[in-house]
Parts: sequence; structure tokens; C-alpha cells
Amino acid sequence: MIRIAEYHSDLGNIEVLRAKDTGSFIYRQGGYFQTESDAGGVSVIAYIHAIFGLLSQLHAKDVLMIGCGGGSLGTMLNRAGARVTIVDIVPHAFQIARKYFGLPGDIVCYVGDGRDFLRADHHCYDAIILDAYSGNSIPEHLCDETFFGLAQTRLKKPTGCLIGNVHARHDLDTRPNSIAAKLSKIWTDVRLLDTRGTPNRNALVMAGNVGNLTEPLIMMQPSTGINDITFELERMAFRPWHIPRRVV
Repeated sequence: MIRIAEYHSDLGNIEVLRAKDTGSFIYRQGGYFQTESDAGGVSVIAYIHAIFGLLSQLHAKDVLMIGCGGGSLGTMLNRAGARVTIVDIVPHAFQIARKYFGLPGDIVCYVGDGRDFLRADHHCYDAIILDAYSGNSIPEHLCDETFFGLAQTRLKKPTGCLIGNVHARHDLDTRPNSIAAKLSKIWTDVRLLDTRGTPNRNALVMAGNVGNLTEPLIMMQPSTGINDITFELERMAFRPWHIPRRVV
């Protein structure tokens, strides 16, 4: 990989890299990969295509993203005609996303904390996407019941939904299940889309108008990596998330 640029951030230095073999651009923060897209800004990461496919099923036209990175999901949604708002706590994120990852200039961007933004913003969205990380974990204040209750008040009823990207280290990692359990305190319909048997994967936890969703397909093709994305999407499946009660 070729290093294109480097920026300082309180959450870890940000590197912009380019893959020699495919030409894709990579956003890495604090040593963790956050975004990879083709030269046109379309993601080459399967879970981003999964979220895009789920939102397409819901006909979501007004989407709030908490967490930007390179902003490839926002770029894809914008091209599909959606109104996109992005919040990220890293000041350089939007500059980098627009300069290297093709984030459109008409996407509304705010520098700040996602919880603070929702407290101040009373607009209701078709969908809220939670993809904010500090290192390899979601900040605790963005994945507790108080935050999810706040998020529910900023979704259109009864059609709105929340989708969260949750890192799972392995099949015994209960983090996705735990977040699903918290969501179930707020919403009736909660689902988990996952790839069992894959280490260090992205599981999608969702709540709200999600009962009729089916496993997503690739709907916007990047210039590279199509076969890998298709293969990974085919392996993703909805699974039970309930944490079994301990028998005393």
C-alpha cells in the first residue's frame, strides 16, 4: 500500500492509503481500517453494501449517519437520491472524505458528538446509521439504552429504523447480542444480521421497521472487489440474538 496522506487526531492518527493492486483508497485511524472504496467513492466493504441494501429495501430517503470515516455509505446513498446528514467527532474526517473518497459536497456534515447532535436536532429521519468507533469499540455513551431511546425519538414513526455496525471478534463474542438486547428495551422488532464462523467481522444490529427485511444483495457495483463482496453478502444471514438466561 502507498501512503497518500497523514493527519493527527485525538482518536489516533489518520492515514489515507492506496492499494497498489486495486487502486482502492483506504481510511485508517489509530491503526484500524475504517473505510475502503474504489476511486469513485463506492465501498468495497461487504457490510457497507449490506447496510445500503437494507436501506434500499426500506426506501429510506432521509438518512443520518453517526460516524463518517471515508464516508462511502453517504456517497452511495447520495447517488441513489437520498438526503444524507453525517456527524463525526473528528474534525479532519469530512475534509479527507471529500478530498480522497469522493464524498459529495451537498451532503450536510457536522463536526461533533453523535449524542449531542441528536439532543440538539429535532428532525426525524427515515434511518439512523451508527458506525462510530474509538479504536475497535463503539463509545459506551453511543450504545446504551439512554442513547437508543433518544435515537428512537429522532426516527419517523412507524417506518424509521436504526442500524448499528458492531464488531464481533468471534462466535463467542456477545457484543452484538448485548446491543440487540439493549435495543429490545426500546423497540419491539430487533434483528441481527451476521456471518457466523468468521473472525473479526462486522455484525449489523437493527431495530424499528425491520421485520420484513431480507438478506441484502449488492446494488451498487464498485470498480473492483465485486466477487468478494458478493461472496460475503451471500454468507450473511439473520440469526437469533437472545442471550440465554443463566440457570441457577
